[in-house]
Amino acid sequence: MPIQSSELILNPDGSVYHLNLRPEHIAHDIIFVGDQNRVEKITQFFDSIEFSTQKREFKTQTGWYKGKRITVMSTGIGPDNIDIVLNELDALVNIDLESRTPKEELTALNIIRIGTSGSLQEDIPVDSFVMSKFGLGLDNMLRSYQIDDVADSNIGDAFTKHTNWDPRKGKPYVIACSEKLETMIESERMHKGITATAGGFYGPQGRVLRLPIQDAELNDKMDNFDFDGHRITNLEMETAAIYGLSALLGHNALSLNAIIANRASGTFSSDPYKAVDELIAYTLDKIANS
Repeated sequence: MPIQSSELILNPDGSVYHLNLRPEHIAHDIIFVGDQNRVEKITQFFDSIEFSTQKREFKTQTGWYKGKRITVMSTGIGPDNIDIVLNELDALVNIDLESRTPKEELTALNIIRIGTSGSLQEDIPVDSFVMSKFGLGLDNMLRSYQIDDVADSNIGDAFTKHTNWDPRKGKPYVIACSEKLETMIESERMHKGITATAGGFYGPQGRVLRLPIQDAELNDKMDNFDFDGHRITNLEMETAAIYGLSALLGHNALSLNAIIANRASGTFSSDPYKAVDELIAYTLDKIANS
């Protein structure tokens, strides 16, 4: 049965509504960044660019790097934007947009997020790289879907108990990264851990301006959480949502961060742009050699 036009919205040129993309515009290897201005920080390394477009905060460029076709896309901030990006990317490869019906043979995209973050652990120094072995969702967006088959309930339940989580905020969830991409990207330089994904920047991440927050001790509880050696390494707003939707839709996803600050030691990188450029070059070479 065809998907109704109110559910799968297309632009007059046949592109998906928010991303303004048609299937031929994207590669199977995709790099996510949050900020639209970071897209060209990655594509400046490309040998050539074949396609570029932007609608709202969603900027996309597809080109070639050392013989590998790669797409770079900005997602904007937050799990709600990830819901748009992942569903529309999946529609581009797994739904026939003319007949509005899912394809019988499904395509798995390889999605790697490159970002910057502060470390929560003193032994993960500035200018190092962090790979998110797990995404810990504190945002509730993914709870709109049936996630039990892809969520790690053991880690989720342990975190809920450790933090004395208020059930009125919804239940945290934990999703693992793609083992395929983990194997492709990992090296001795890469630290691994749990990346927590918040639904906002201020209160949800423990920042206090004029409003009191529900749990003023939450960040300290997160700092000392440990499940079988897996610690929470950093806190941001996208990774768990990327992992969850990718797992549900059958795509491979991995999140990487250049550490530009260390909250535990109070240090900040002397050259954060260099750290980011090194992570970009590292990731591109890993993709090209895969």
